[in-house]
Amino acid sequence: MSIVQDIRTAFSRRDNALIQLIQLNVLVFAGLIVVQAVMTISSTSGYFPLLLRQFELSSALPEFIRHPWTLLTYAFTHTTYQKSFFDGLLHILFNMLNLYWFGQLIQEYLGNRRLVSLYVLGALAGAAFFLLSFNLIPAFQPGLGSPMNGASAAVSAIIVAAATLLPDYTFMVILIGPVKIKWIAAVVILLSLAGLSGGNPGGMMAHLGGALLGFVFIKQLQAGRDLGRPVQAVGNWFSRLASPRPTMRVSSTTRRPEPVAAVTMSSSKKPAAPGQPLQDEIDTILDKISRSGYESLSKDEKQKLFRASQQ
Repeated sequence: MSIVQDIRTAFSRRDNALIQLIQLNVLVFAGLIVVQAVMTISSTSGYFPLLLRQFELSSALPEFIRHPWTLLTYAFTHTTYQKSFFDGLLHILFNMLNLYWFGQLIQEYLGNRRLVSLYVLGALAGAAFFLLSFNLIPAFQPGLGSPMNGASAAVSAIIVAAATLLPDYTFMVILIGPVKIKWIAAVVILLSLAGLSGGNPGGMMAHLGGALLGFVFIKQLQAGRDLGRPVQAVGNWFSRLASPRPTMRVSSTTRRPEPVAAVTMSSSKKPAAPGQPLQDEIDTILDKISRSGYESLSKDEKQKLFRASQQ
């Protein structure tokens, strides 16, 4: 199977959002490397910054207004431009590793759609903090016009969301041992705060914006409000646009009606599909959430609730 076919297969699966997010980031990174190499060979590398301007988010409002789509595209863009290849590689590597580790938890407990919603909303929150800090905080204004790229804000949202949802979940950290993810999230936030006085304060503000979004997202979800619904609605609209329903054809041939006994089903409850929890189990789980909150559920109960949401 060719590489193109492998990529197409991965993107065609509906239960594969985490891998699709990682692949999209890697494909953009690889594509920019190839384009930059071609431009260098053809002595047109001077136009490469103009290309990057279509992807990176600029802190200058006039530039941003001319490229409003960069509010989201920056979160899928990693590049080696104006940095060593090693630094650019580390940037995307750490972002994708964190996305994979913490994204698995979000995907398992909340599903693919909420994982994508968190990524998108985290990117938007990071962009908002980035733009506001450079345009409203005097200490940041000497760097006005600086561009930002990378998935760090979106990944920060997913890290903090996972730590808010499952604070005592433990990761094995090399050279340290078992560490609860709430402490990993705390270190991420502290490093971002410490970086405000460094060479990338706008990026650190974006990390903090994404982290705040991740925390608010889970708290609102536990309160019964899903902040990701607008993102899901937009995604559904694009899905319908890309895959329109086939038109129905009405046959003029008269069919014999089926016997009533063969088509009549109880309207009170539909039988559960194989592997799907029964409605009584879901009702019991929802009652437990209303009494004790989402955190009181066992892992098995969370998985049942997730499977029922995918029906």
